[in-house]
Amino acid sequence: MCRNITELRGLEPPATEDEVEAAARQYVRKISGIRHPSAAVEEAFEKAVAEVTATTRELLGQMPARRQPPKTVPPLRRPEVQARIAARAGG
Repeated sequence: MCRNITELRGLEPPATEDEVEAAARQYVRKISGIRHPSAAVEEAFEKAVAEVTATTRELLGQMPARRQPPKTVPPLRRPEVQARIAARAGG
């Protein structure tokens, strides 16, 4: 269903809270079909993101170590994405 959702298991260093939340947000956006929730659905949307984030963190904590790291670099670890985030925060 979601080929673009980032693999978080086996990252070194382990996935950060921001990475887990970003993956959860991406999942909720995909299944809901909503990229930017309106005021009418924002509370339900954010609740879903929080629940998926918590469940993902729990799952990652229970999984055994991977033999090999994921094949792709998570978006929040890519230099171009970091630069874009820094530009938004600074300007």
